[in-house]
Order: sequence, then C-alpha cells, then structure tokens
Amino acid sequence: MPTRSFKRWRGVSFVNAYGDLLDRDPALLKDTIVWNTRFGRALSGAQLGRAAGLRSQIFARMHAFMERYEFLIAPVNQVVPFPVEQPYPTEIEGVAMETYVDWMRSCSAITVTGHPAISVPCGFTADGLPVGVQIVGRLPCDRTRPAYSLAHAFEQRTQTGARRPPLLG
Repeated sequence: MPTRSFKRWRGVSFVNAYGDLLDRDPALLKDTIVWNTRFGRALSGAQLGRAAGLRSQIFARMHAFMERYEFLIAPVNQVVPFPVEQPYPTEIEGVAMETYVDWMRSCSAITVTGHPAISVPCGFTADGLPVGVQIVGRLPCDRTRPAYSLAHAFEQRTQTGARRPPLLG
C-alpha cells in the first residue's frame, strides 16, 4: 500500500475519532492530531475510495500471509527513542520525513492491516535506550490469542522489560 494511502486511511480514522472534538475545542488537541484530522477532512471521494480499495488489498495479502505463518515479528520503529522536546524525527539516515507520521511507518503499516499487534521490549542500544519488536498475530483475536501469549512468554524469558533505561538529568 503506497504511503499516501496509509496517510489517507489514517486521516479518515482521525476524522472519526477527533472530528467532533476539533469542532468543539481544538485547543485540547495536539497539533499533529489537528493536522491529521484536517487532512482527512480534505480528502476527495476518489481519494477515499482508492485508500479503501488499497486497504482491502493489503488486508487480503496480510491475511493470506498469516494463514501460512502464525506470527510476524517486526521492528516497532525505525529510530531509537529521541528527546522528549523533539515532537518527532524529521529525517532518518538523511532521508527527510514528509510528515510526522512517516517516522513510524513500521507501526502504521501493521495498523492498517487490522491484525492484532503487541509491542514488547527486546533490547537496548549501546547508549542504553530501549528498542522493541512488534508481534503480529492472526485474526480473529482476543486476549487468549497466541500473539499475546507469545509476547508474554518473550517478556518472561528475556526479562528485558524489567530493565529500565538510564534517567537523563
């Protein structure tokens, strides 16, 4: 699914989730949520139709993949944690991010499939910053499904989640 369609689908979901609040009291929303909601509202019918069609295609491809494999394990993010004062990374490895959503494409790509995913800590950088993986499972899902069980087993076995990154002062 092309990046534009991910953003379009995300924009539609933001209209549904935040549109009423944006109309009532936009000051309660982060700038990025306002941007995403307005982006969704500005989409044409043709753009919405294309995004829905592409989302259906990626859902079908993911569903077929998950019939063959029980899990997909993938990175949570393309970057390590960044300073809290920085709203989001504007570039990765010299590649400019078009919008605030692009730095987290590995998560948004999974989200659009509609499959259950859970993120777990899996290690630390040389500087002690945490990194994680997402475990994606099959549909239908509930709390007893294997993706959640695998995540729990992974955390119990590695104990990575028990370690805390250093506090910076």
